[in-house]
Amino acid sequence: MSVQSKGLLKGSPYTSKLQANSKLMRKDIIPDGNLDKLVWKNAPWVHFDHDWKGQRWYPGAETRVASRWTPSQIYFAFWCKYSTLNVFGGEDTAGEKYGLWEKDVVEVFLNPDPERVEQYYEFEVAPNNMWIDLQIDLTKSPFHDESWNSGFVHATQVQKNVWTCEMRIPVAAMAPRGFRLRSGTEWRVNFYRADGRGGNAERRLLAWSPTLSPKPNFHVPARFGLVHFVH
Repeated sequence: MSVQSKGLLKGSPYTSKLQANSKLMRKDIIPDGNLDKLVWKNAPWVHFDHDWKGQRWYPGAETRVASRWTPSQIYFAFWCKYSTLNVFGGEDTAGEKYGLWEKDVVEVFLNPDPERVEQYYEFEVAPNNMWIDLQIDLTKSPFHDESWNSGFVHATQVQKNVWTCEMRIPVAAMAPRGFRLRSGTEWRVNFYRADGRGGNAERRLLAWSPTLSPKPNFHVPARFGLVHFVH
């Protein structure tokens, strides 16, 4: 479950108090979308079913997220309730899909250098395992670099009323050469989900840490929560 921090650092640009823990695991795994594995049963989970404003709740779109790590890889698992699926069809799911966020999708926004508030990385996976990864720099126009390739590995499974996703993201794609994760590291993160048909006014657009923006906008990095890498 989510936990609240005791307070914000004085002068911090971040205003969210949400925190999540990512738990160390002994060896790396290959994602297959199956969340019945012991690594996820022993993981700390956060959950959300509210919109990006934190003002409307959608129990039918409940979303749970967990994270694990090794020194070289970060893992995320999503468990998503749904009533109907809305995905791009007739395309190669092995290829990157620009505009994936226009259909059903789960998203991780991850900032390994919280002092650079407006520079972070975006990872998206759809129920049919279509994907995109982006390097974000809000000081630039356009602010997303779709040519960036993290080499992240992902897999999904779809069952009745629930779809699941696993992601494995290489630390080397985001951190300086030679950097390895260790216990005590803290990065900034937010988790999002788009669910349902229609435009943004009709779809359910959910955020773990609400962005509080008047219109749907996931790119509000000052509202990212904390992820603690722990034993």
